Amino acid sequence: MRLLDRYLFRELLTPLVFCLVGIQSFIIFVTAFSDAGKIGEAKLGFGQTIGYSVAASMGQLTIVIPVSLLLALLMALTQHARHHELTAMRAAGISLWRICVPYFIVGLIATGVVFALNESVVPRSMDFADRTLSHHSPTTSHESAQNVAFTNEREHRKWVLPGYYHLGSSTVPHPWVQWVFPDGSARIFSANEAVRTNGVWVFYDVQEFSQADVLALPVPILQTNVLVVREFNETPEEIGREIKMSNYFSERNPNIPFKDISAYLQWHPNLSRQDRGRLETEMQERLAMPVTCLVVALIAIPFGATPGRRNLFFGVAGSIFICFVYFILQRVSFLFGSSGAWPAWLAAWLPNLVFGITGIFLMSRIR
Repeated sequence: MRLLDRYLFRELLTPLVFCLVGIQSFIIFVTAFSDAGKIGEAKLGFGQTIGYSVAASMGQLTIVIPVSLLLALLMALTQHARHHELTAMRAAGISLWRICVPYFIVGLIATGVVFALNESVVPRSMDFADRTLSHHSPTTSHESAQNVAFTNEREHRKWVLPGYYHLGSSTVPHPWVQWVFPDGSARIFSANEAVRTNGVWVFYDVQEFSQADVLALPVPILQTNVLVVREFNETPEEIGREIKMSNYFSERNPNIPFKDISAYLQWHPNLSRQDRGRLETEMQERLAMPVTCLVVALIAIPFGATPGRRNLFFGVAGSIFICFVYFILQRVSFLFGSSGAWPAWLAAWLPNLVFGITGIFLMSRIR
């Protein structure tokens, strides 16, 4: 069986590599063409343009991988069916499920790759693309944010950053922090600068105010050059995450890792039903999306392994049709999950469940 497995791997991996390279190269070209205005404004060189286009297109790779796998599976299976190779294997006493083990292994590996891309590579590549533009364009500020306000509901603190804050920096210019206590009273810290060092926040040129309640007028109680506040446990990474999440809600940055969404939900336990439903559905989708690669194998096998002589373009047409139906179902279920009409897990996993069960049923019908 090892010889047969190697043969099936080789016949699948060859079209898979061509599909991956071809589709992703096309997306890189389209990215460079569509962002030509930004690239020209930033005056990027040829190498920088290529680097920016590759990084900016990495977000599409998580979709390109399952689409390429589907296309490659249908092409490989169509070729095997045309030459009656699958029929010969089954006549030798090998079950269809055993024949397809290499395909399931490739789907499982692709699942892990897509999850890793979503969690690490894609966010970093998008940040790299933003930095490439911002370093060369005076009007681009992807590295920094201005007039940022966020609330740590878990600790009852509100931060306002009116100046330009460079994402990931441990130095925060002109912070204003309101800290509300359980009895309703509050403290306000207004400083020229705050620095996160050795696990604590150090405020410089700071004024501290007291409030009997959040609606009362602030009363100054302290003014000093340096003030160490050990109780503030917000980190620069968490501040950057809050800024990214605000971009997510404004549709400017949808590539938020699972861990950031989970941490945001812990920070904000009192989100509106719509916002919480949207984030929980997005978080479940971060888990469901990689599994698409495994579902692809289940749905492609019965479409491609059916005996008979067919044109090679049957695989191409079949993959386009399957992708179209899958992504329509995915978008519709996501909308229902975001609105709170469906549970988040159902909205995110419904396309995989429908196509996976359909694939298993169709495979059982193959004779």
